Amino acid sequence: MWNENRVTDLLHITYPIIQAGMAGGVTSPTLVAAVSNYGALGNIGAGYMTSTQLREHIQEIKKRTDNPFGVNVFVPETPEVHTAQIEKVDTYLAPFREALNVQKVAVNTPSTITYEEQINVIMEEKVPVCSFTFGIPSKEVVQRLKQENIVLIGTATTVQEAMANEAIGMDIVVAQGSEAGGHRGTFLHSSKEAMIGTTALVPQVVDRVQIPVIAAGGIMDGRGILSALILGAEGVQMGTAFVTSEESGANELHKEAILQSTEDASVVTKVFSGKEARGIRNDFVDKMEVYEDELPKYPIQNMLTQPLRKEAAKQQRPEWMSLWSGQGSRLSKRQSVRDMMDHIVEEIDHLIQHKLYKW
Repeated sequence: MWNENRVTDLLHITYPIIQAGMAGGVTSPTLVAAVSNYGALGNIGAGYMTSTQLREHIQEIKKRTDNPFGVNVFVPETPEVHTAQIEKVDTYLAPFREALNVQKVAVNTPSTITYEEQINVIMEEKVPVCSFTFGIPSKEVVQRLKQENIVLIGTATTVQEAMANEAIGMDIVVAQGSEAGGHRGTFLHSSKEAMIGTTALVPQVVDRVQIPVIAAGGIMDGRGILSALILGAEGVQMGTAFVTSEESGANELHKEAILQSTEDASVVTKVFSGKEARGIRNDFVDKMEVYEDELPKYPIQNMLTQPLRKEAAKQQRPEWMSLWSGQGSRLSKRQSVRDMMDHIVEEIDHLIQHKLYKW
């Protein structure tokens, strides 16, 4: 059967489909539980959560499902804070702040404390799966999590990054193609070097690592999943497809922007966070992209724009929100997780039966 392999065995799930751990509120307990209850793997996007918020989400999900679920964390980045640079960028952001009546934000030196606290919560709450983005954890963190029998999933945008994930002890690696929405998981290369499409990336990763590979980027339906499996992946990770689901915690303006967008509507930009991320082009991108080379690195730029994006959502100004989306947006639908998953499973079964694909 197409849905029985090392990934389903390791994660104790029925279908090798992972709901991406999208930070910023998309991964509501309702969404995560609905995905896991179907037999796939729901994921909490913990990137911007405090340890208290993460624990609350975990405990709420445990009330809604007895099935496995995961937590995705950001490997911390701690660039230097340059006051002159921040003051300059503040002048570029001033028109947006004035229009939204938002005050300047104080930028604190990035630290690793929140990340360390998140790891502790994941262990204390005995979350069965932990995934990482923006790099690989230390050997110490890997060993601590493995002592608790937590399955570890890494993220890679190149073959070299996939091999680094395997070397540090990841059980599974996500091969994230350039079609993927949201932030890029690149950590060993420049963003330009790592813009490799899913179809090109997946088989090359599969050929160079022994651990199971998960395909991500532009996968929206049964056709995409089956094609990933044919390329050698043993599962897929889907983000944009779940953003517009009924259970998603995404802002309604964000959902509607995806549903109305086309495959050429997205752009990879650093203007919102200081790190490359794919989202729907809007007025904020248009006005700020000329300054991309002057912006502070992630997470400093993210701190500067976060109040603007939050207030823009409140005031229903999608032109100034970060509207993360992959390139498969035409395939997005407003539907329940169950309806979406039912269609995916039926579509794959139909393709296998009528196109003579064999497992």
